[in-house]
Amino acid sequence: MRWTENPEEWVRYPSTPQKKIDSMNRVFRTVQGDSVDVVSHTLDVLNECPYVEVHIGTDSQNHRRSTVYVTVIAYRYGNRGVHYILHKQKMKKIKDKWTRLWNEADYSIEVAEWLTKKVKVQVEIDLDYNSQEKHFSSKLVQPVVGWAMSLGYKTNIKPDNQIATKAADHHCR
Repeated sequence: MRWTENPEEWVRYPSTPQKKIDSMNRVFRTVQGDSVDVVSHTLDVLNECPYVEVHIGTDSQNHRRSTVYVTVIAYRYGNRGVHYILHKQKMKKIKDKWTRLWNEADYSIEVAEWLTKKVKVQVEIDLDYNSQEKHFSSKLVQPVVGWAMSLGYKTNIKPDNQIATKAADHHCR
């Protein structure tokens, strides 16, 4: 995090500068592959069904030479099902497990920050982390949950509802 004399230049958290949030250029698509304007799509969903829950989650998978990240915005219609849109990106393989898992949270929070600036909506962050100590991801639970909660987001970790990360996991493979 960089600190300057001017508070307007401060960033809210270390890895995603404010400029990046304001001009997010991720292309979200439906499951069929059609591109979607996230803001108008979210507004349409909220107008059609005001009690919908919005979940954002990211999962990653290492392949032979690359790492694939999938970020999902899932709209849960109570007990009537879920609809989601996704952004998939492939990059050079990230061998460090901590970095790869931290980026999952970073991408989810980045999208949540961007969306909540554009649309007045309550967002839940789904984290594909397990709180049981036998899993590596348990080391990230406390710092990431604290980070997300400090920004005002409700978080879901395993074994809680994993709506967005389940969909992301499906598209990572």
